[in-house]
Amino acid sequence: MRKSVSDFGAIGFALAGFTFWVLADTCIKLVGQSGLPAYEIMAFLGLVMAICLAAYASARGQAHVLRPHRLGRQLLRACLDMANNICVVIALRHLSLTLFYILIFTAPMLITLLSAVFLREGLAWRKGLAILGGFAGVVLAVNPFGGTREGDWIGYSACMACVACFSVNMVWSRVLTRTEHPESLAFFSGLVTAAAGFSLMLLVRAAPLAELMTPHLLAGICAMGLFCALGTLCFYIAVKHTSAANVSQYHYTQLITGTLVTYLVWHTRPGLFVLMGGALIFASGLYIAMGARGQLQEAAQAVAPLTEGN
Repeated sequence: MRKSVSDFGAIGFALAGFTFWVLADTCIKLVGQSGLPAYEIMAFLGLVMAICLAAYASARGQAHVLRPHRLGRQLLRACLDMANNICVVIALRHLSLTLFYILIFTAPMLITLLSAVFLREGLAWRKGLAILGGFAGVVLAVNPFGGTREGDWIGYSACMACVACFSVNMVWSRVLTRTEHPESLAFFSGLVTAAAGFSLMLLVRAAPLAELMTPHLLAGICAMGLFCALGTLCFYIAVKHTSAANVSQYHYTQLITGTLVTYLVWHTRPGLFVLMGGALIFASGLYIAMGARGQLQEAAQAVAPLTEGN
């Protein structure tokens, strides 16, 4: 019974985390319209994230949980997260929020394909068809031969880099949460992102930042950092208490919330090809995620008798 309650709570954290990320991405897209370079947005994103998480841990009297236990592994994962963040900033400048999430949903397919090629896990023909269907959905959503598009190739390339970083990060985070606190993972990621971003600002910045900073922009910067911190924290708590396969199934809720926010903020609706491609990607990715969950349940049932016998 305790296990099911734990899974249910982890699913709640996953849903909250993906929703907070949609709000963070919305703020990033709005801040990106101000003209701030991507590395400056990344710097402020990491700084506000780190401040929010430090305040959260201090308020609970648990500042010690922010300390990394394995510095090298945390640094490697933080760099991966930083690369993902800067690609998100670039992609959201060139893609609609809805199309961005549709392309991000190729992550489960990429994880399955890479596992089959490099880990020799095998690839059933049904999963193979699901992957082909998902890539067909990408082609439909991008509509490379159509006259009207909702993005450009800079956005598409940055989005594919996001998919690669997120896919590796999801698996790697599951490993790290065995020894690291979720707060530590999110906090350290924010610190590394802020350090890299502000270092670039010192080297590259030409015009004074005060010329661009307005109260609305400052509010947007604070909001994107807060929402990103909440989303990252909820995500790490979710993958700590349940499998990555369970968490990945709820990744698709971002398509619903992202489309809703796009309509409410920018008053735009996705085109027919985007909807058709999104439906294909949604179906294929959900099939792969459900299959991964079924394999985990079968493995757990197979191990249970052996555990009871001992």
